[in-house]
Amino acid sequence: MCRNIKRLRRPDGPPSDAELRAAAVQFVRKITGYRVPSQRNQIAFDRAVEEITRVSRDLFGEVETHRESIA
Repeated sequence: MCRNIKRLRRPDGPPSDAELRAAAVQFVRKITGYRVPSQRNQIAFDRAVEEITRVSRDLFGEVETHRESIA
């Protein structure tokens, strides 16, 4: 389960929703130890992925890049 984490902060713009969701899935898999959760845990797993995706989107909406601070 060890994978390199892909940096999503880029000078050309924020990551796409698909990239944020993929990163959230990777994070939830890592911390839970489930590649695929059981049917009983699927709702909690999906909820965590969606919440992390939302929070990440909010974060990228607020983070200032070096290029933006120069302008």
